[in-house]
Amino acid sequence: MEQKRASGILLHPTSLPGPDGIGDLGPEAYRWIDFLARTGSQFWQVLPLGPTGYGDSPYQCFSAFAGNPYLVSATMLLDQGLLSKTDLTDRPDFPLERVDYGPVIEWKLTLLRRSYRHFKSHAPRDLKQRLEDYKKDQVDWLEGFATFMAIKSQQGGVAWNQWPEALRLREPRAIEAFKSKYAEEIDFQSYAQFLFHRQWQALRNYATEKEIRIIGDIPIFVAYDSSDVWLNRDLFYLDKEGLPEVVAGVPPDYFSVTGQLWGNPLYKWDVHKRTGYQWWLRRMQAVLSQVDIVRLDHFRGFEAYWEIPYGNETAVQGRWVNGPGHDIFNVVKEQLGELPIIAEDLGVITEAVTKIRDDFNLPGMKILQFAFASDPDDDFLPHNYPTNCVAYTGTHDNNTSRGWYDAAPEREQDLCRRYMARSGQDIAWSMIRILWQSVAAWVLAPMQDFLSLGEWARMNYPGNPAGNWVWRMHPDAISQGLIQRLYETNYLYGRLPKREKDAIHQAMVAEMEGRVMPH
Repeated sequence: MEQKRASGILLHPTSLPGPDGIGDLGPEAYRWIDFLARTGSQFWQVLPLGPTGYGDSPYQCFSAFAGNPYLVSATMLLDQGLLSKTDLTDRPDFPLERVDYGPVIEWKLTLLRRSYRHFKSHAPRDLKQRLEDYKKDQVDWLEGFATFMAIKSQQGGVAWNQWPEALRLREPRAIEAFKSKYAEEIDFQSYAQFLFHRQWQALRNYATEKEIRIIGDIPIFVAYDSSDVWLNRDLFYLDKEGLPEVVAGVPPDYFSVTGQLWGNPLYKWDVHKRTGYQWWLRRMQAVLSQVDIVRLDHFRGFEAYWEIPYGNETAVQGRWVNGPGHDIFNVVKEQLGELPIIAEDLGVITEAVTKIRDDFNLPGMKILQFAFASDPDDDFLPHNYPTNCVAYTGTHDNNTSRGWYDAAPEREQDLCRRYMARSGQDIAWSMIRILWQSVAAWVLAPMQDFLSLGEWARMNYPGNPAGNWVWRMHPDAISQGLIQRLYETNYLYGRLPKREKDAIHQAMVAEMEGRVMPH
């Protein structure tokens, strides 16, 4: 994958401002793209875009193929005639800087059902035909997913292993009877996906026009309570009752002394191999229809993964089991061509993992916050970076840079200050500057770091079951000063888009004339 010097920002759409308690794909998302373009940034990185389940985590979705209907913008539906103004008169008052998922989900589902009724009664024939075309185009996953969600709704939201046996085991007569009785609910679920698809594709097209590439995310594992597992039990290690035999996680590491017990079911890789990795190929194609580049989460799991017996309370007891290795990437490359993949190669990395990454010329990841715990030979220090890597101040799993510094041991703080020759007063921007200076082809930071926010704005605490994924950017967070500062940083360290560099620079110089840039 060709890499020219560029930079970007990590911000999940749920963190955007907006009137409905959660970021969405409406006007604020377009303003966000404009902000990226004005600063000379070239990447927008998001987390998985699927419909969230347990703990509201984008890494525990009801489907690896579906979109998150809570991201559908009511403002856009109103503009498109798929909602009326009266549908929004009972909008609750939501907090500006956090997502309160319970009330938000209830409200967004209410809006989506109102829109569905409006669509059925008033939508023009051509739009109804587009929905039918969409259902046909996506039939390989959509029909099963919509049925799964309809059953889940009818069963009060419980996990599929708690459904009546005939539905849990997908007995054909029971499934057909359900589809007949609840056809409208299944159609509603398809409609919600149709709305997400239309709004996301429109936003992605706008990003492409602005020369912003979107980096998506594929978690290696899928959620147990998902249509993926319910529809494909033969692809996972499950017992006769459908419960996992073994589950995924990682052993004790930087984040947790007891490891991370993710709880995802594990793949029967031999079965995937016999099918030519067809499920994985469809999954890759689905995500690459939404984004330009994919961050492959827990890349080392393709070489070997940590297997934990089902029922354990921590990830301490487990074993390493071989994954598919080179084989799956050979098939994906043969079928899909060049691999626009970033390998999330953090954690316990072996020579075998590195060999897979390098044999396919995939950039790995570097995290600056990890760099100051040892000495100048640390691989995470910028002077040790290879060019073919993607470097971050931190990711969604890390503290904010300011929060990290405030909580770091004095020894790490001291090395950080000495390395950057800074006082620590403006630590997040000091870390951004040192990262942007590096030889790493691509550099990114979470939006919280550009805003110099503390630990309260952290996105995720690995191992914590609740209270994650709630941070939202304040509607007034983006200022002209921030635009100028980020533009200047991209300009100074050769990270502007080449084709527009001169025009952008002339405009920004005129705008900044007589102004001293902050240090």
